[in-house]
Amino acid sequence: MTPELKALFDAARRAQAQAYAPYSRFRVGAAIRSASGAIHAGCNVENAAYPVGACAEAGALSAMVLAGDRQIAEILVIGDGPELCTPCGACRQRLREFSADAVLVHVAGPEGLRRSFTLGSLLPFSFGPDNLT
Repeated sequence: MTPELKALFDAARRAQAQAYAPYSRFRVGAAIRSASGAIHAGCNVENAAYPVGACAEAGALSAMVLAGDRQIAEILVIGDGPELCTPCGACRQRLREFSADAVLVHVAGPEGLRRSFTLGSLLPFSFGPDNLT
């Protein structure tokens, strides 16, 4: 793992440890490296009214925007369990707002990196800001 990827992994893991998941008990952390080089992290936050919880990726995006960054260079998402914890459909669209198809989405588990995808492979033929210009 490169030092840059390890920094993303470590930030996502720290965020995952802070997740509020009393219902599913499935904690997720995400860390975004913005084009400026800064790392922004987020965790999932569940709610008793299930549909109004927040995904880790959405939290990381909010932190990135709050810091004044507007472009994702890469993102890492970490979840427990044996399956890949890829961004949900809504988060794929959220990520698309701030990145291009070639941006790497790294998926990790407690043991480390499991797989990397491009956003374009996770959300092919997406609708984004360019469609509105």
